[in-house]
Amino acid sequence: MGRVRTIARRSFLIGSAAILGGVAFGTYLYKRDVENPLLDDLGPGEVAFNPFVKIDATGITLITPRADVGQGAYSIQAHLIAEELDVDLAEVTIDPGPPSAAYYNGVVSAEGMPFAATSDSLLARTARGASDVFGKLSGFQMTGGSTTVPDMYERLRVAGAVARETLIAAAAIQTGLPHDQLRTDAGAVVLPDGNRLLYVDLAAIAAGIEPVETVTLRDPSEWRKLTKPHQRTDIVAKSTGTQMYGIDMKMDGMAFATTRTNPALGGGINGFDADAALGMRGVQAVLPVTGGIAVVADNTWRAFQAAQAVDCDWGPAPYIGDTDAQFAALGAAFDPDLQDSRFRDDGDVDTALNGAVVIEAEYQIPYLAHAPLEPMNAVVRLSGGRLDIWTGTQIPRFMQANAAQIAGLEIENVHVHVLMSGGSFGRRLEDDYVRQAVEIAVSIPDVPIKMTWQREEDFTHDFPRPAAIGRARGAVQGGRIAAFDLSIAASSMTASWFGRLQQPIAGPDIAIVAGAWDQPFAVPHYRVTGYRAPEMVPISSWRSVGASGNGFLHESFMDELCHAAGIDPMAERLRLCSHMPSRKVLEAVAEMSDWGSDPGVGRGRGLAFTLSFGVPVAQVCEVTATKDGIRIDKVFVAAEVGRVLDPVNFEAQVAGGVIWGLGHAMNCELTYANGIAQQDNYHAFEGMRLHQTPQIMVRGLENDDKIRGIGEPGVPPAAPALGNAIFAATGKRIRRLPFFHEVDFV
Repeated sequence: MGRVRTIARRSFLIGSAAILGGVAFGTYLYKRDVENPLLDDLGPGEVAFNPFVKIDATGITLITPRADVGQGAYSIQAHLIAEELDVDLAEVTIDPGPPSAAYYNGVVSAEGMPFAATSDSLLARTARGASDVFGKLSGFQMTGGSTTVPDMYERLRVAGAVARETLIAAAAIQTGLPHDQLRTDAGAVVLPDGNRLLYVDLAAIAAGIEPVETVTLRDPSEWRKLTKPHQRTDIVAKSTGTQMYGIDMKMDGMAFATTRTNPALGGGINGFDADAALGMRGVQAVLPVTGGIAVVADNTWRAFQAAQAVDCDWGPAPYIGDTDAQFAALGAAFDPDLQDSRFRDDGDVDTALNGAVVIEAEYQIPYLAHAPLEPMNAVVRLSGGRLDIWTGTQIPRFMQANAAQIAGLEIENVHVHVLMSGGSFGRRLEDDYVRQAVEIAVSIPDVPIKMTWQREEDFTHDFPRPAAIGRARGAVQGGRIAAFDLSIAASSMTASWFGRLQQPIAGPDIAIVAGAWDQPFAVPHYRVTGYRAPEMVPISSWRSVGASGNGFLHESFMDELCHAAGIDPMAERLRLCSHMPSRKVLEAVAEMSDWGSDPGVGRGRGLAFTLSFGVPVAQVCEVTATKDGIRIDKVFVAAEVGRVLDPVNFEAQVAGGVIWGLGHAMNCELTYANGIAQQDNYHAFEGMRLHQTPQIMVRGLENDDKIRGIGEPGVPPAAPALGNAIFAATGKRIRRLPFFHEVDFV
């Protein structure tokens, strides 16, 4: 057939321009196909149908660009492709792919828009379409906001279908048979006589034809894996200790490094004395890095020991550095001049509260560390004008650009190799640790540098979940909630994070009020106001972002108002609920928990509901007040995600979110003195212990027509459900997290 060639078309378009509510974002740039990065290194006979599927004579590679930080992202992405491509995942290679605009996130920026997930207005639909436009035009590659499934659900299925149909076309060319007599199964095109042409054997022919872009996706009734219980692709490796994480990376000739920077973030260093460290066994160099020092040695442990021997003269903290003063600043932020948002202002709250018996409460939310089990690490090598980085990250393109700037290279000469992460919870939305590793590599070229943080460095240099204060006022009338007024003061996580990424932003920060202003309850007089406090400790996104704390504020006060009115918390939420999928979630958790029955002496049930990331989640927590403290017995959870694609992982993610939320509500906080976090390891930041873990019952509902993600939404209701249960069992209302300040747990 002549010389085998690769696909000339360098792009892949899924769908047409976003047309929403009659408004078309039909610019040339948006309609233009994105570049396919897999075409850069194709060899003869190798075919990349699109940015997600590559096949050659040796095998099939599926690209899963959303980072896997333990939530199963690689697995679900691979299953979405495989369902349409007809391949057995045990026979393919899964690869996160290179940093590329082709892997843009078209959904995540919608979370920053002032439209509730329940809104189906023309303006809301148009804004969500604009999110995809922004993502594509900016090449905004990021994993976060529980967007992996919503963003990739159709794109990856189409990618698999395009590859499948193109391989059938290749088989038709080879056999002379018509397309409609061919089908696919388990990595092969099946002929009418039952003979099978393997995909890998068809790759060379497929490389010489244009991809078939007009495809029909299979009806969910025909799915073989999706929606059915199946094994995650990483389960064997993680169960046998063979999973490769960034911290496991090894290379010949590697040097080992660690860093110490000012424990008051951004405080700088006035000078250092490295004489003692340089005299220690195995130490090769002590180098300055931004804000501190780096030690290079012949193994990681010796680097750790030597780093502690360096005498550093640290500069002062550039922010309010003590916990009491930080909360005083938050309290002072309830000032009209610092009002950041008021997206919810129904009825006339001031008139409704005037003359009524007003119920008031103030709540406190602490700073929280991400504390993933795998500490921050990276392997970096600078050689011959090329920079290679091996690490786990949720922001590969930002990391690539920042590393290029530090190394003085063109961006195309920086290669980021994304590895599995041993946890993140938002921490790997930062690249500070990689920037340090690049600085070291610039000083020591041609040597692979493995930079690993000590656990104490990891804790004290985290960008934590922001602290906040919530002030609430409300009124009840005739056995009903009549007015609900919640004000929240916090620093801007969004401004802090984007500032470190050198990305300008403007406008209010929805994260300050997320999970509070957008709740589907039709209280007649209902207001939520956000106040932007000055930035103190540099902060970042934490699992479920603003909703992680605001769920506690909103649902604790909702429970207080129900108690003041003498009404059942479930019945009142159902009465007020203005969103049918949310109502179904409440009804489901009521049925699961046998709500309304007598839990018994010394026992209590607490209800909480939070809609976050478009996912309504209701939880009922059952506790027993023992003589030694509170025992958490059971948690019932119902969540609505539109379609449960992986029932096993769905349950695991929801249950994991509950444990995460409960453990932090019970025990965890970061407090500061002189700008330094006082909790520097797990002994001082203790989550839920195994013996404290309750029985968790999970139910996934499918009453909505929108596909949602579940990695984060299970977190926000956990703390208020526990707090409300403690009140039901003991009569003690706790308004400050963590709860250990006022109760013990057994």
